[in-house]
Amino acid sequence: MASEQRTIVLTGASDGIGAIAARALAGPSTNLILVGRSSQKLAPIAAETGATPFTADFAHLSQVRDLAAQIAGSVDSIDVLMNNAGGTFNPSQRTADGHEPNFQINHLAPFLLTNLLRDRLAAAGSSLVLNTASVGNLAGSVDLDDLDFDRRRAFGGRTYGTAKLMNILFTRGIAQRWTDDKIYSAAVHPGPAATSFGRDSRLVGLAYRSPIARFVTITPEQGAAPLIAFAERGADPSINGVYFSRHKPNGLENRQAHNQRLIDGLWEKSAELTGLN
Repeated sequence: MASEQRTIVLTGASDGIGAIAARALAGPSTNLILVGRSSQKLAPIAAETGATPFTADFAHLSQVRDLAAQIAGSVDSIDVLMNNAGGTFNPSQRTADGHEPNFQINHLAPFLLTNLLRDRLAAAGSSLVLNTASVGNLAGSVDLDDLDFDRRRAFGGRTYGTAKLMNILFTRGIAQRWTDDKIYSAAVHPGPAATSFGRDSRLVGLAYRSPIARFVTITPEQGAAPLIAFAERGADPSINGVYFSRHKPNGLENRQAHNQRLIDGLWEKSAELTGLN
């Protein structure tokens, strides 16, 4: 592999904005690693882009650990890690690890993956962790004593919004902890792209497929544009810890998004729950 090649890892790459971003970022100067939940859906994207495909179901933390080991075994360094996998899920169900699925799939799994790949990110000299968040963070509420919504009333918009708020808190946690390694992090709301997003939540899925959706959603290509732009920009200290609404810094944020107790507490609890401590 040529030394000028950049290594980009992109999760949630088998469809939607992830697949579009994969096609745009592919090329001779990029060592592209794609992650998806379905090998059948990921295979044609990988073949088209010349990328290395890995599959993992984020509802199983054991698969996330295996994924991290596979990626670490295939590259010496990572220039850009794009945590794009996620979605909305029925909060009444539980993952294989016993967690509320929006919490695990949108936050805990990428938290674990990113931490397990930290040495590869540091080895790049300077690197970027980009977390796909959402304006839905405004509907979230992080309670460090009830991360799995065991006691609070759980409904789709609230549990999803909470997980997306966690993506922003995690971004700030990286920005505060890993700058000495020149690992920078940003979060981005890509916009309401008309994709298969919400397929695991009946209510959100219906909303996205309704006739009025075309008036309030943007195209998947428009949704992928910020992801592509940040991946091409790469490590940049000036965006460290910043939440973007598409290309614009300082998007609309939940009032908890800068709460230092939550930034630290969520990191500590997540490390405990994923066995990193």
